[in-house]
Amino acid sequence: MKVLNFGSLNIDNVYRLHHIVRPGETIAASSNAVFAGGKGLNQSIALARAGAKVYHAGMIGKDGIFLKELLEENGVDCSFLDISNEVPSGNALIQVAEDGENSIVLFGGANQAMKAEKASQVLANFEVGDIAVLQNEISITSEVIREAHKRGLKVFFNPAPMSRDVADFPLELVDTLIVNETEMAELKKSRPQLDFCNLLLTLGSKGAVYYPKNGGQKIAVPACKVEKVVDTTGAGDTFIGYFTAELAKGLSVEICLAHASAAAANSITKAGAAVSIPFINELGF
Repeated sequence: MKVLNFGSLNIDNVYRLHHIVRPGETIAASSNAVFAGGKGLNQSIALARAGAKVYHAGMIGKDGIFLKELLEENGVDCSFLDISNEVPSGNALIQVAEDGENSIVLFGGANQAMKAEKASQVLANFEVGDIAVLQNEISITSEVIREAHKRGLKVFFNPAPMSRDVADFPLELVDTLIVNETEMAELKKSRPQLDFCNLLLTLGSKGAVYYPKNGGQKIAVPACKVEKVVDTTGAGDTFIGYFTAELAKGLSVEICLAHASAAAANSITKAGAAVSIPFINELGF
């Protein structure tokens, strides 16, 4: 079984400073660093490090070649990753204050420049029973959901970052919806009933709960205990990647949840997002 992640890739520019810049203010940053980012990239790396055969479809600008190289170094097939000569890669400007507060400006760039026909072009290479993974950071989410469903793939959708557009997506074609508490509360304002698909609710330090579609018996797992939390960035993406990869291997939902929880817990003991995602041989499964 193959996993296709139709996802975002970003260049993250992180500035550390005393406080978040106020309107009209100019202050000096104590440091600046550039990182690979994007929920799509993080989830592809998590899928690959969990042992899945994963393909990443998306688009970057010429400034984002290092993002492609990072994916390939982690065993991700980038055959369906386009490089634009006209549009820069998606990027984020992130301010991090001394007290830990942050502020993020996100520019979609190439992530938002994909055309609808790319969905059918890519998905023609996949088969019934394969898995399509999506987040809410690309321009053709609805088209990918429809095309993947039409071809018999299982659609796993993580609607992050949550936006008003999500309510208009063809969610009835989604196999598994993966949300946190905030995302679910927002989604339920327009979609009160979500039992048309499997629902995976992530609860951070409280674990996760899986609700099978049509009212099946829920499955809950606690979060794994961590002695010292260093950085929670990317923990959710790690959880999603590991859960999906383990499910693709044919493991039970309960085991997949437990393994995903352990992987996410391991990731928050290290700084960074993609770099903190553990390899499966580190976890002893």
